[in-house]
Amino acid sequence: MEKRLDVSMLEPCEPLERTLEAVQQLSSGDFLHVMHRREPHLLYPLLEKSGFVWHCVEERSDQYAIYIWRESDQVAGKEATSHFSK
Repeated sequence: MEKRLDVSMLEPCEPLERTLEAVQQLSSGDFLHVMHRREPHLLYPLLEKSGFVWHCVEERSDQYAIYIWRESDQVAGKEATSHFSK
């Protein structure tokens, strides 16, 4: 199931902190769809270290969609992939 988090209007470091908090709340089958105004490069190593995978889509120059799910969760991965490969 898709969980949405819009951090596009937050000031640094809030988007990073809120995203890391939100991914910890994901249940089996859930993925997080983060809406951000820039690509959060500092987030990616932290996600990988915690067992998450991600995919970022640049929708516009000031709008990014980041899809995050647990590496071990095939159901969430399949669901997330279906959203960004449209």
